Amino acid sequence: MRGARPAASDAPMVSRPSAPLLIFDLDGTLVETAPDLVATLNVVFEREGLPSVPYAEARTMIGGGARAMLTHGLNQNGRVITPEKLEQLFADFVAHYTDHVADLSTPFPGLGDALDTLSARGHRFAVCTNKFEKQSVMLLDALKLSARFDAICGQDTFGMAKPDPEILRRTIAAAGGEVGRAIMVGDSETDILTARAAGIPVVAVDFGYSEKPVAEYKPDRLISHFAQLPSEIAGISFDN
Repeated sequence: MRGARPAASDAPMVSRPSAPLLIFDLDGTLVETAPDLVATLNVVFEREGLPSVPYAEARTMIGGGARAMLTHGLNQNGRVITPEKLEQLFADFVAHYTDHVADLSTPFPGLGDALDTLSARGHRFAVCTNKFEKQSVMLLDALKLSARFDAICGQDTFGMAKPDPEILRRTIAAAGGEVGRAIMVGDSETDILTARAAGIPVVAVDFGYSEKPVAEYKPDRLISHFAQLPSEIAGISFDN
């Protein structure tokens, strides 16, 4: 004779693991910031008497950060400058960009709906960017997106930048998450290298600022529109 089935109140409680925390890059992933970044680059170059960099060309330079944009643009103009001059141009870039951080920048199509769907499934969100934290918050405030994220961390938040995986680990901790249940979403080789070094899965968007097709860097998942993100996130499995 089989033993009686235990009453529901006596059955062991099985806790379901929480939905993974999603950590997003900012420029080229959440927001199309290229119009304001490229405009700032060309304002700085105009002040230096240099020709502007075409938008399509400058857009692919964004993933490396402002210093890299300036260096690439200067190299194309045959200019070699001292580290001190580069820092002056960088300071000029930051000052102008801070005043124009959201003039033309917009969220990528489908972002709001994707975040709504993922939030309803229990996911929480954070931002890990090489932008300065102040600029990141200003931008997301202007686009009414800040409240979506439990942490918004930039290169100055912890004094480190991607691809150092520690910035990602600390962002996860700041958002109250765990490295073992987190997923990175980004647009560049830097984002993929950061996630790999931290030991977390990574979803890449192919509409961002990668100099090469981002698929070449072999992310775990690849999307071409935010409408695809919820299903790709659901397809990533964890051991627990």
